Order: sequence, then C-alpha cells, then structure tokens
Amino acid sequence: MISRFLTYIKETRQELKKVNWPTRSQTVKSTILVIIISLGVALFLGLFDYLYQFILKRFLF
Repeated sequence: MISRFLTYIKETRQELKKVNWPTRSQTVKSTILVIIISLGVALFLGLFDYLYQFILKRFLF
C-alpha cells in the first residue's frame, strides 16, 4: 500500500516536471484579460437589468 503511494508521488512529480508553466508575464496578461471581461459582462448585465426594470415599471405598473 505504501509502495503504491510512493510510486504515485514519484510519477506525479515526474509529470509535473513536464508541464509547460506560463511565464509571469503571461499570467499577468491573462489575469488582466479575465478582469476586463468580467467587468464588461457585469456592466452589460447591470445595464440590461436596469433597462428591464425600467420597462417593466414604465409599461406594466
């Protein structure tokens, strides 16, 4: 049981060495892009919600 676990750990470490990790610059750029897209989606949904409320209040109530 323990030998299987140790084998698993060794193989996992070997696989992690093969991973092509992103550079710091790539990580920062990707993070900024995610933040910008998230803010854009939040702005769009907020505007859509505001307009939807306005239309409902104006024409239905």
